Amino acid sequence: MEKPDQFRELFRMQKALNDRIGVQTDGMSEEAKAKWILNYCRAMTQEIAELTDSVPWKWWAKYQKFDEQNARVEVVDLFHFLISLAQVLGMSADDVFAAYLKKNEVNFKRQDSGYTKKDEHDSKHI
Repeated sequence: MEKPDQFRELFRMQKALNDRIGVQTDGMSEEAKAKWILNYCRAMTQEIAELTDSVPWKWWAKYQKFDEQNARVEVVDLFHFLISLAQVLGMSADDVFAAYLKKNEVNFKRQDSGYTKKDEHDSKHI
């Protein structure tokens, strides 16, 4: 049996979870999109805070330990919300992959040029 495309499978699974929760990302109005983009951004901000708490960032506190297992869970939580955000914006796994390729190329060009000046137009084609 052939192994499924893992990235597409994540998108399929997240859609199923969102449907079960009651968040229908297909055909959202502009108002609903804005609401859910904000919801997912807030959720990701919280997950980033939880990820940050997995590492000993308080230089004054000697009791802290690096919790790699929890850090991994928080990264997966971020993927849940990031995929949901992409779906709200009407992006499929293929769309995200294609945009990633284009943006990655832009980022390499920026590094090659020294990225000394921002060009607001270098990502408009993505």
